[in-house]
This record gives sequence, C-alpha cells and structure tokens, in this order.
Amino acid sequence: MTRKKYIYLIASAFFLVIVAYFFFGKNNKGQQITATVKKGNFPIEVTTTGELVAKSADKINGPQALGQLFRIWNVKIQDIIPDGTVVDSGQYVAQLDPSETTNKIKDEELNQEKLETSLTKTRLDTSLELRALRDDLINLKYNLEEKKIIMDQSKYEPPATIRQVEMDLEKSQRTLEQTEKNYKLRYQKACANMQEVTTSFNQGQRKLEQMHDVQKQMTIHAPKSGMVIYKRNYDGSKMGVNAMMNTWENVVAELPDLSEMISKTYINEIDISKVKVGQKVQIGIDAFPEKKFSGSVTEVANIGEQLQNSNAKVYEVKIVIKEFDSILRPAMTTKNKILTNIIENVLFIPIEAIFNNDSVTFVYKKDGASASKQQVIVGQSNENEIIVKAGLNADDVVLLVPPEKSDKITIDLLPKETIEKYKDSGKTQNPPPVVLKK
Repeated sequence: MTRKKYIYLIASAFFLVIVAYFFFGKNNKGQQITATVKKGNFPIEVTTTGELVAKSADKINGPQALGQLFRIWNVKIQDIIPDGTVVDSGQYVAQLDPSETTNKIKDEELNQEKLETSLTKTRLDTSLELRALRDDLINLKYNLEEKKIIMDQSKYEPPATIRQVEMDLEKSQRTLEQTEKNYKLRYQKACANMQEVTTSFNQGQRKLEQMHDVQKQMTIHAPKSGMVIYKRNYDGSKMGVNAMMNTWENVVAELPDLSEMISKTYINEIDISKVKVGQKVQIGIDAFPEKKFSGSVTEVANIGEQLQNSNAKVYEVKIVIKEFDSILRPAMTTKNKILTNIIENVLFIPIEAIFNNDSVTFVYKKDGASASKQQVIVGQSNENEIIVKAGLNADDVVLLVPPEKSDKITIDLLPKETIEKYKDSGKTQNPPPVVLKK
C-alpha cells in the first residue's frame, strides 16, 4: 500500500509539472506588451550629447615676451599639475621647457661681451685720437707765436723779407683755425661713435636682463585661486605634459568660473533648422543620472564644421545652465533635450508600436483577447513617441510586440479619402524605420 501511495504521489507531481509547463509557458509565450493611445500636447525635442564648459574663464598665461624677445613660437610644457587640481593664488601650476631660452641667453651673453669689448676699444681709440689732435693744436699755437716774434723782428728787413714773414704768419694763423675747426668736428664724431656703441651696449644689457626675467617666468604660477583645467587644442585634445604651447595664444591652462556653466554640443545639419536661440532645454549629467537641470539655447553657429573622424557636418550650439550645483565640473558629459516645438491636442503612441509593410504603416490594435492590424498615418516624432494623425482614437490599446501568427492578420486599411486628405495637405511623414518583428 505504501509503495502504491509513493507511485501515485510521483505521478501526481509529474502531472502537475506538465500542467504548469503548458499553462505558464503558454501564458509567457503569449504575454503581450501594450501601450494606450494618449491625447495631449506633444513635445518635439532634439536630443544630443554635449560637454560642460565654463561660461567664462581666466587664462593662465606663459611668458609674454617669448615670441618677441626670443623668437620662440612653440614651447613644450615640461610639467603641469593634474587636470582639475584646485590651487591658491600664486601656487605652482606648470614648468615650460627652458632649454631653448637658456641657449639663446648664452648666445646673448656672448654678444654682450663683444659689445662691451667694442665699447672699451672705441673709448680708448677716441681718447688717443683726441689727445693727438689737442697736441697738434698746442704745437700750432706755439708755431704761431714764433711767427709773430719773427714778424716783430723783421720790421728793419727789406720789404720782400717782411712780406715773406707776413705770409708765413698768415699761413700759421689759417692752419691753426682750420685745425681748431677740424678738432671740433672730430670731437663731435667721436661723441657720436661713443653714443652709438654705448647705446648698443645698454640695449644689449637691457635685453639680457629681460631674457633672464622671462627665463624665471618659465615656471608658471596661478594668477588667482580656482580649479586648473587643461586648455584644449583645435582638435579637442588636452594640453598636458609634453604638449606644445603656441606663443601667439600663450595659454597654458585655464581657471574656469564654475558659478556659470554651459553645455556645448553639436547638432547635425538635419536638425539644426529646428534649433533657435531662447529654446528651453532639459539637461542631464551622465555622471549623476539622478540630477536634472534646466537651461536655454544662447548661441547657434551659423557655419557648420566637420568634426574629426566624422563625415557629417555639425553646428556648434551653446546652452546655458540656469541652476548652480557644486557637482558640475568642466568636461562632464551631458545629455541635452532641446524643446523645439509643442504640438497641441494630438494623439501619440510609442515609436515601438509602429510597423511597416512595404508602403503601409500600421499598428497592432488590441481588440479584446485578439489583435488586428490597423493602418495609421503618422506625423512628427520625438525620441520616444510619434504622432498618429489617423487610424486610432484616444485610449485605444496597441501592442509593442507583434502577436503570434501576425503574418496571418490582414491589415485594416483607411478610407482612400482619409489617405488623400493627408497626402494632399503634405502632412504625411514617414516614421523612423522599424524592423518588422515576427
């Protein structure tokens, strides 16, 4: 008896398992995911990813005179503190490679030694030349006095001799006058030469002092307190260690004002016509999905650009964030939903409920326990939903997944006048392509 009970129990359990399999397995297989047709205001949004940047930032500059003084147009960042470091005013930020400036300073020091030698040589030559001229003047004055004595003694001589003495005296007088004039000219020329050489020497000295000052400025310090953010190149790469700083721009890093942040994004040329300045934007932060911010479009580029590794043309759009939050940091990835339009009082359903069969767009409309294929005419769509212009009513229920044996169901077509109405008005819009699920 006990053995029979045991067999009955096993058989009953096996039977229950089979019943549960068919009952629950069939229900799971036939489980339907549905959505209700809604009626109301339909938002048209352009969704795009972006990056946070500060609305304004103070620049951390390198030495101002690298290009003008050293003729150096690119210099390597030898060392820089980590991106995002918070610093105080005057704190160390970066070190520029000083090797090229050091070599130029050495060259300038050699040139300055040459200028100093030239100054000394010119000073000595000038002194010797002017001393010789002064000696000549003294000798000419003595000679003139001798001629005057001879002239005084010759008054008892014959007239021819007196005339000869007078001529010699006049020559000595004229020679002295000419020599005095030449001395003045030579003195002025010597002063000009000395001034020229001295000016070159002083200029070289000042330049050398400036070069030493600039050499000290190769060690960069923060002009004020803030968070150090690496400067980005035209291709979007960050200027960290071993990056080359262009001395025309002369920016090593930036200190952004974190109180006002902007989401910078790029809109493709298909959607850019929808985006206008002043439109409202909902902004999400990938790093903090629970946080939501509001903003508005402040700037839309007039000219498109082609991003690296992309063939599509895009337009830069800037969105100012209205709220302040200490978690917001530059370079955070954002998701921006730009509200470009609101269409009032329309029917709409999830995009997943739309299917295509050749040129016919339809939905699976639930009728009690079964479903029918209903042709629909759709309009504009947003990221998740699409407008239904004809074919459904409010509160109708549609399937998001085709039912079993959906290929056997015939499509209920709309009246031709309904199709023609939307076709003639030019309002028919094809939905995004959806793969027909079987």
